[in-house]
Amino acid sequence: MSKNLSLYAVDAFLILDNEGKRLYAKYYKAPHQQEQEESKFSSLKAQKSFEKALFAKTFKQNGDIILFENHIVVYKEVSDVVIYLVSGLDENESVLFTTLEGFKDGLDKVLNFQVDKKTIQENYDKVSIAADETIDDGIILETESSIIAARTSKAPTNEPSLKNIDLSEKGLFNAFNFARGKLAERLQQGL
Repeated sequence: MSKNLSLYAVDAFLILDNEGKRLYAKYYKAPHQQEQEESKFSSLKAQKSFEKALFAKTFKQNGDIILFENHIVVYKEVSDVVIYLVSGLDENESVLFTTLEGFKDGLDKVLNFQVDKKTIQENYDKVSIAADETIDDGIILETESSIIAARTSKAPTNEPSLKNIDLSEKGLFNAFNFARGKLAERLQQGL
């Protein structure tokens, strides 16, 4: 059993294009993280260097998990993008992979099964919300794709609202007559 048990399971969440360029990147730091670990992703230059080396190691390798620079990295190539979850060595690979799969499948639903570079750039807001619904501050919140998609999608706009209710005297009289008619129907069916 690890002595460093924590909810903060994810160090970085990345989406890179097929040239290794950043489409989406979010780095997390646990509040109790020690100073020597802090410098790994503290600057933009260090992050870009890490992303470049990671992409070179994983692109077109037909894998889904590697050990890279003292991190566990689970990744998935989809069309012309690669989605990565980067974590510490003491994290559970199965949980990380389930999280990645849930995010990818949820993103499929949100983007109408068109997960590619252009669609991600055009729907960056939805991608960002889906990522935040999956992982927040490095803590895995959700792994179920349908829940991620539901929380990311917009609320339906064609539902009736209170604005359409007629509250005038005539409107209330019509509602009363409608209810009286329905009650009479129910009573006749019961006899």
